[in-house]
Amino acid sequence: MPPATFVTTLNTNAGSPLSPTELVTLTTEHTTGFENARPGAAADCGASDLINAEFNRAFVLMQFFGYLRRNPNDTPDNDYTGYDFWLTS
Repeated sequence: MPPATFVTTLNTNAGSPLSPTELVTLTTEHTTGFENARPGAAADCGASDLINAEFNRAFVLMQFFGYLRRNPNDTPDNDYTGYDFWLTS
């Protein structure tokens, strides 16, 4: 897989945590061989944006299970609207 495709796919699968500038920088590093190990790209996608997004999702899900004692798609929502509301507020 070419470096540009790899970095774009990795970023997309991680939920697009990289800014456009970070994406271009990482792609350039992999194309020029500055950063030639694929685990390095995976580590770069561990940016603070991804960490915060995943923490928030896990925290809200934990509150649904622990505090509310229900699944996010159980009655009265049945479609994750409550879960999505708390993620975006």
